[in-house]
Amino acid sequence: MSSVLDRIISRKQKEVTESKAIRPLSSIKEKLDDSDQPRDFFAAVSESGGVRLIAEFKRRSPSAGEIRPGAEPAEIVRGYEKAGAAALSILTDGEDFGGSLDDLRAARQASSLPTLRKEFIIDSYQVNEARLYGADAVLLIAECLEDCLLRSLYREVIDLGMTPLVELHSEEHLSRVLDLGATLIGINNRNLVTMKTDINHVLKLQDKVPSECVLVAESGIRTRADVEQLEAAGVRAILVGESLLSSPDPSDAAAALLGNLSS
Repeated sequence: MSSVLDRIISRKQKEVTESKAIRPLSSIKEKLDDSDQPRDFFAAVSESGGVRLIAEFKRRSPSAGEIRPGAEPAEIVRGYEKAGAAALSILTDGEDFGGSLDDLRAARQASSLPTLRKEFIIDSYQVNEARLYGADAVLLIAECLEDCLLRSLYREVIDLGMTPLVELHSEEHLSRVLDLGATLIGINNRNLVTMKTDINHVLKLQDKVPSECVLVAESGIRTRADVEQLEAAGVRAILVGESLLSSPDPSDAAAALLGNLSS
């Protein structure tokens, strides 16, 4: 029986093929010179002065189902920025997360924060799409990519002026990520095969990540106590979506995570 991740990757391969037929890569590349200059995502999430929040926008997920159906990214991300978030993460997958490239563009235009395209990237086409729609950073998931493709996509993200956030869950992929020279490394507390989440997972791996790298903890972060625990262990940034978007006021929830919510 195939995993959720296997199913998504199979679908992505079909989607990319269809997108290329509608709009060739050459057509996208022709328009890149007209795109805004990328904002410095790495600088935003690596500043000193406490854990940096990458606040996420999505409407649903395979693990949680519907989270905030009908939500508009501009309103949400303006609230995140007001709350003190350092950067944004925008899901662009439609079928499982209710997102789109238009969400990415709308979020980027509504905020001054650097913005990550969070997607299951398997092809150079998607990296160029990301830049065209305003992404400042691109997620690359080690579990989804063979070494040669991972290295090629990592280099292309950088060549286009964006920041690669390289994510892994399983420790077996850490050496592959470090061999890239990656300096922004995400550890996903959610196993993308079983979809189970353990916030302590990042704590088991963080000592194996060189201190010169910026470590981003992803998934399962819900409370200020969670954030304080991660910060004490040396985690420098967190990526949070579900707990913010399932709250009555995502902006207040983001501020509370950061300890910025006034009583």
